[in-house]
Amino acid sequence: MREFLLELAKVAVEKGGGLGYDDVVAKVVSTDEAMVKVANSQLTVAQSWRVTELTLYLAKGKKIILVETPIKGREDIEKVLSNIGGYIKSVKESEMYAPLPEPSGRPLEGLIDPKVIDTMYRSSEVAAEVVSAAHSEGAEKVAGTLTLAVERKALATSAGAELYEEGTSVEAYLRAFYRGNSGHWAYGSRMLDLSALREVGKKAAYYAKLSTNVIDVPQGRYDAVLSPLVVGNLIGVVAEAASAFAVLAGFSMFMKFKLGDRVASDKFTLIDDPLLRPLPGSTGFDDEGVATKTKPIIREGRFENLLHNAKTALMMKTESTGNAGIISPQPWNVVIPSGDYGEDEMIREVKDGLLIVNNWYTRLQNYVEGIFSTVTRDAVYRIKDGNIVGVVRRLRIADTFPNLLRNIEALSKKLYNIRWWEVPIPSKVPYILVKNVNFTKPTI
Repeated sequence: MREFLLELAKVAVEKGGGLGYDDVVAKVVSTDEAMVKVANSQLTVAQSWRVTELTLYLAKGKKIILVETPIKGREDIEKVLSNIGGYIKSVKESEMYAPLPEPSGRPLEGLIDPKVIDTMYRSSEVAAEVVSAAHSEGAEKVAGTLTLAVERKALATSAGAELYEEGTSVEAYLRAFYRGNSGHWAYGSRMLDLSALREVGKKAAYYAKLSTNVIDVPQGRYDAVLSPLVVGNLIGVVAEAASAFAVLAGFSMFMKFKLGDRVASDKFTLIDDPLLRPLPGSTGFDDEGVATKTKPIIREGRFENLLHNAKTALMMKTESTGNAGIISPQPWNVVIPSGDYGEDEMIREVKDGLLIVNNWYTRLQNYVEGIFSTVTRDAVYRIKDGNIVGVVRRLRIADTFPNLLRNIEALSKKLYNIRWWEVPIPSKVPYILVKNVNFTKPTI
């Protein structure tokens, strides 16, 4: 497979150069996936498939064309190139063009877990263990998915890159139901860790059962304990805002700050770590063939790095950080170092607050000011004087990311590997206690 995918990528670069393009990047990714779906505690669907996709970057002068399409062989590449030739004339010159950099990346070894490959075609057995773990904790019924995958990636560029990398991944999430409540948990890694997968079921059930006493709270500001699911979702938005492209395009809260400015509590550090092998975003090279590296975006509350590709680095007179996606710089893996608190200890610290287990529909109303809202999902628990006293319905966080980051008070000792469809950037994150978070309620 290595030789086949690399050959496809090199053919695309060679053909593109022959058609007069100055810069060509071809990334060919072949993914084998096995998925099991669970509904009403039953394994309802087990399926597997292979998809091979070509992502193509072509530049002539300062005009740029991007293509993404499924392919089977070199004839598909030739067809794509022949079909797009006429479009380059109507494309405007890019304000952010830069020549492709010299390749410096190398494949990152150790991204394959043989247990994932061995388990792919009996993934139903693993899914059944997750379901069983939830029921052992008292869940009445559960729903969710388990996905195992092997991804093989070949990259070739007209600047001389010819790189290949492969890795496995595991993604699981489960929602548990109990007497009108629901709890949720998720897991994402390159490694098949049965203990962590069972924990998905156990924690989902735990949060469904924590209290059945439904109470009402007025909207307003509360101290909030955010679970790693919520932290992964919200801090993922912060990491994306650190893309230099977002800053240059006017869609980033970091536009208002200079490197070195205080943007968060000194208890908080945010790292982009593409070299952390257990997380599925790990890689040794970016989409321009540049070597990746671990870097803090925020260190002990101070803004330390933007994420760059060759284009943004040229415009901002700096160097690429090895974060090139095919379009713009992107974070690979989000990591927040641990704090000093146990999870129960963090709850005991709260006199008047809420425990937020899950969230969705995170939206920015003002990118520059970082004004956002997100809807709580599954159970929200009321905390009074360090104790869970009831479950709350229908709350929304409506605040700003600068407020959220500056009001971080405590982080848990334990970190969790999280990835699911509300946390698309693989994340290794703790529980976080944030002071004075604004919550609103619907009026109807």
